[in-house]
Amino acid sequence: MVTFLKRTFGASGQHQAARPSEIRIGDSIVMVSGDALRGAMPACLYVYVDDVDSTYRRALKAGATSLEAPEVMPYGDRRCMVEDEWGNLWQIATLGAPAPRPVAKDVKRSPVRTKRVSAKGRPRAR
Repeated sequence: MVTFLKRTFGASGQHQAARPSEIRIGDSIVMVSGDALRGAMPACLYVYVDDVDSTYRRALKAGATSLEAPEVMPYGDRRCMVEDEWGNLWQIATLGAPAPRPVAKDVKRSPVRTKRVSAKGRPRAR
């Protein structure tokens, strides 16, 4: 698993046999441990990277299976999803700006009227 993380995300850290391994991906630390104490427990992680397309290709080269190729999501992220050989799902994304939502042309907007109020909460004369 540690080798997969290093190849895919450029992670740093070393495998620790007797305790959980602290692996750094970007500015985050992920703790990875074996299945001896708790049994295997796949996870689903959402990881932001600078370039989702190249990270996706590295994940496939490192042995992951593609579940979704990179594409722009409705919320703006460019995202893909892969499964590693241990059954973990990785959603890999580049942070994006949400697309603007169209405004219906037939919606009539009423003007907003505001009341000027003094510091003491009384209406001000105009």
